[in-house]
Order: sequence, then C-alpha cells, then structure tokens
Amino acid sequence: MHKSRLCKFIIDCQGEDLQSAAAFWSGALGFDAVPSDDPAEKNYMILRTGEDDPDVEMQRVDHPSGVHLDIETDDVEAEVERLEALGAKRVRSVRVWWVMESPSGHRFCVVPVQASGFEHKSNVWE
Repeated sequence: MHKSRLCKFIIDCQGEDLQSAAAFWSGALGFDAVPSDDPAEKNYMILRTGEDDPDVEMQRVDHPSGVHLDIETDDVEAEVERLEALGAKRVRSVRVWWVMESPSGHRFCVVPVQASGFEHKSNVWE
C-alpha cells in the first residue's frame, strides 16, 4: 500500500529570463513570486499559494515552454509502477524522482512527499 496526490504545477519557461515569467504568472494568478530557498534550485521561482492550493513554480528549461504537474508519493517506485500499469512510461530518473510520460504524450514527474497535509489529503493505493 502507498499514497499519492497532485502536489504542484510547474510552469516550464524556456530561456534565461525567469524573472519576467515569474512577474507575469504572479500578476496573472495573484500570488507573490519568490526565488527558491534551496541554492541547488537556482532555476526555480515559487509562487506563494494559499495553504490549501497546489504549489505553483516556474522552472527555467532548455526545451519548449509548457506546463507539467508533479505527483507526490510516499513510495516513488510503487507509484511509478502503478502509473506504468495505467499506460505511462518512464522517461528519465532525476535525483530521487522520475520524469514520466502519459499515454497522450504529456510529461509529468513522480516525486517524494513535498507538502504538509500529505497524509490527510492523499489517495491510498493497494
């Protein structure tokens, strides 16, 4: 048995000007944009969403701009296998998570637990 849930939306921003992208999305969605506290995540800006809202981040990328989502889980391998059974495929491993692709070609990530409230707001899978 393991648990998982939607935890965040990542706005992939191609190019060097992450500040402009963060300013746009901050104004569009009504949340303040701040740099990540983690020095290893210098390519990220975070929107300060509400406590019950999914996290939203902007990420500087080399591929075309788009939006993807992250699924957080207490067992990354079990969740990846569950999603593979639904038709997803593994694209690549990144540190402790997986980039996946849905049957329709949409990319998403399966990541370890990120947010508070995970235990109470997640789906339970057998």
